[in-house]
Amino acid sequence: MKKLFITLLFLGFYFTLSAQSVATVGDELVINEMHTYTYIKFPKPNILIKRGKVANYKSVYGNTVVIDEVITKDNGSTYVILKKKDGSKFFGYLAKVKVNYDKAIEAKEITVVP
Repeated sequence: MKKLFITLLFLGFYFTLSAQSVATVGDELVINEMHTYTYIKFPKPNILIKRGKVANYKSVYGNTVVIDEVITKDNGSTYVILKKKDGSKFFGYLAKVKVNYDKAIEAKEITVVP
């Protein structure tokens, strides 16, 4: 009985995790506070400076974004194109950003809005 309970608990946990990793157009996500973003393709600080912007990512912390497009590569990795929910641009000039969805979720760069 104990093994059955542990197995069911494990399977429930597994399906919960796998259900979170499915990206669909229209899903809402939140960008979490990070010092640097590895899997969200934001411009590097030197590019922001050249454009006359402040060279930090504080302006994107907590932004709610929407999945605009889902791209699945042959190797199984999933990329998504994100745009801001309010329609404004990232850093005042970037309408959309590309994200390695699964790795950004794992690294807690983004979280799914419940």
